[in-house]
Amino acid sequence: MEEEKLREEMNMKKYSCLAMLTAVILLLGGLGAAQAKILPPYGEGQIGLQAVVLCETLTVRQEPSALSPALKTLAYGTRIIVQPQTGGWAQCFLSDSEDEGPAGWVNEDYLAIDPAWYQTEGKTPVYAWNDTMAPKVALLDENTILPILKEEEEWLVVSLRGAAGWIQKTDKD
Repeated sequence: MEEEKLREEMNMKKYSCLAMLTAVILLLGGLGAAQAKILPPYGEGQIGLQAVVLCETLTVRQEPSALSPALKTLAYGTRIIVQPQTGGWAQCFLSDSEDEGPAGWVNEDYLAIDPAWYQTEGKTPVYAWNDTMAPKVALLDENTILPILKEEEEWLVVSLRGAAGWIQKTDKD
């Protein structure tokens, strides 16, 4: 009788350990892949394409030249409307209203023009490169929206305050 009770206790412990191990595996598996939405590019609007500033500060100039007088400084993440031009400069508008007219010129190298957007649906890790074993460079909050710079198989490269990071795509993307 006592041997049977001992066997029962051992089985209960074994099942408890298996249940805990399964829960831990499921929990860790859920941390690797983020839940998100991919928002498509907006396309051409009334006067041009939407763009977002990718560097800490971007100078709006009077003419399409680095030597031209500065008119305004835009911060990282500022959304503007542009009409791309040749020579690496874009005429920019600070609103989608034709009445306001152009604000000046910006260097296209520091913009993401008409990007798709990544919107998180929960805490989302951002990695230094496309590997979940890579160092995490950020942990995004729910409803964070970032421009997508590049898509590579199961990974997205997004802009993070002047740098880039990698986010693993999910089946919901």
